[in-house]
Amino acid sequence: MNYMISIPHEKTADKGTIHDPDTKLKVKAFDLKSGFKPNKSEVQYFVTAGQKKLAFETQGYKRHGKLLILQMISRYCIYLGLLEAQIHSSLPFVR
Repeated sequence: MNYMISIPHEKTADKGTIHDPDTKLKVKAFDLKSGFKPNKSEVQYFVTAGQKKLAFETQGYKRHGKLLILQMISRYCIYLGLLEAQIHSSLPFVR
């Protein structure tokens, strides 16, 4: 699968968006330390990797497969160099 990753110039890499050109699904990354308010109509996953804690939320979710979302998040974590990343389906403990 080829996904496109977009990171706005003024933002950090942990605030980007992953795009799947085939399904048009987008998954947005959020740094949990900056605050995150989940949208009830979208799907969320959370990543912990060392001191990094990220939230990922779909944009335009229309019953896409969970595996697709997990693959997109995994690819983004590899892009960030978070090879030890663990993906969680619920909010992990945040300090």
